[in-house]
Amino acid sequence: AADRAAQDDDRVTIDFVGRLDGEPFDGGTADDFQFVIGEGRMLSDFENGVRGKASGETVTFPVAFPEDYSAAELAGKTAEFEVTVKAVEQPRLPEVDDEFAKTLGVADGSLETMRADIRANLEREVRQRLRARTKNSVMEALRGAVEFELPKALVSGERDALIERAKADMQARGMKVDDLPIPDDMFVDQAEQRVRLGLIVAEIVKNESLSAKPDQLRAMIEEFAQAYENPAEVVRHYFSSRERLGEIEAMVIEQNVVDWVLENAQVEDESLAFDELMSGG
Repeated sequence: AADRAAQDDDRVTIDFVGRLDGEPFDGGTADDFQFVIGEGRMLSDFENGVRGKASGETVTFPVAFPEDYSAAELAGKTAEFEVTVKAVEQPRLPEVDDEFAKTLGVADGSLETMRADIRANLEREVRQRLRARTKNSVMEALRGAVEFELPKALVSGERDALIERAKADMQARGMKVDDLPIPDDMFVDQAEQRVRLGLIVAEIVKNESLSAKPDQLRAMIEEFAQAYENPAEVVRHYFSSRERLGEIEAMVIEQNVVDWVLENAQVEDESLAFDELMSGG
């Protein structure tokens, strides 16, 4: 409603002018500015000043900036804001019906189809997350199962690859890495663990004939493809590239090793809440 008093979760549109010692300051003025009350995007004094006000109201209130505020010229100071509320919009959930299904791109516009799609997507996500957690647990167990001397050349090569990967990641984040000192021993432990696991897995694959079979490759690719709008195109995408197919092959082999370990080791099932699984905890 036009006279609705702004409250948490409402989106407000405002004009404001901020002043220090009676004078406007840079960045303290805006027109048609929008924010949602209660999200914490604005300082609490500002939110409290707008909360409870309706469209058409103009209010003036103090806002205390924290000592560690990002703008040094405002840090620790108190400004006065004059705010005019231009609109208050209440969030409203849509009706869950066939029309809602159509807005989500459900082909036949059916609510039942939408629910079936959501269920299928959730079940697929749960399977993949459970598989990933189980794989991590198995690989961690394998890593600590056998002690043996590692080839120095393999460890050195893996360490160098990890360093290059770290540099590439930092460079992608906009950091200059040319002169960045990275100690040679920084990634040694991680490299040793990766080499050890790689050798153990390779030996299991060879001794137990766990190489990826063509039907396994297609099954995994088709499972991935179901998450996309055009599954057939995704399948063609994978099969058209030896590199992409190699990535899937490595995943299938890992899964074969996991399945073999679970069949031949003492396993304890662990109950896991849905929220914990989906949050990655």
